[in-house]
Amino acid sequence: MEAREVLEQVRQGTLSIEEAEQFFQKRSYEEMGYAKLDTYREIRSGFPEVVYCSGKADEHLKNVFKRLYEQNGEVLGTRASIQQYEVVKSILPQVAYDPNSHILKIEKEGKERQGKIAVCTAGTSDIPVAEEAAQTAEYFGSNVERIYDVGVSGIHRLFSRLEMIQTANCIIAVAGMEGALASVLGGLVSRPVIAVPTSIGYGASMHGLSALLTMINSCANGIAVVNIDNGYGAGYIATQINRLGVRGEENQ
Repeated sequence: MEAREVLEQVRQGTLSIEEAEQFFQKRSYEEMGYAKLDTYREIRSGFPEVVYCSGKADEHLKNVFKRLYEQNGEVLGTRASIQQYEVVKSILPQVAYDPNSHILKIEKEGKERQGKIAVCTAGTSDIPVAEEAAQTAEYFGSNVERIYDVGVSGIHRLFSRLEMIQTANCIIAVAGMEGALASVLGGLVSRPVIAVPTSIGYGASMHGLSALLTMINSCANGIAVVNIDNGYGAGYIATQINRLGVRGEENQ
């Protein structure tokens, strides 16, 4: 149960002040021995804790995933393997897995989404990272428009979708090779661009370092850069920006 739900129930008289007080007096984290679940993260930051699955022991992953689901009614995991999906599915059969983005999640039904984020890729090989960004943003309540395979080797493809991209509150540009897509978009839109370098490319791309350096050194304005292949980080930041955009529209 979230803090807003508790306060609403107190207002409606379905929850006593004493019961609400017990909710807010809970420890700010839950001790599990091998993990400390940040149970107040959503209250502090507006986003619940997310599970980074890669490298976790099976028992740890199962228990952490289960506790977060029991607490929030939904849970998101990133960088999960198909084997980890089977492990979590053994105790939570409703869990969904996307082998493309490696996202593992249980979402609340009928979740409302707001605003708009445009997720663009230079090529189809960048889609796994883009999907991590897109599905993260959707999980956190943003509408996402996907525009894939619009890199600079055929820039007319990008121009055909430009009008729609310009209406988004934030744009995520996912690109490997030389990473030029972010600079192009930065010069065409009035919204923030989050650049995501990917480890796609031949030898001199140095596993994404070439794209990262291009994006950091862009002469276009309004571009922020996350780490190589960090779709989750891009989706998170884009959602923060999108929420601000929605709030601004509501206050007009």
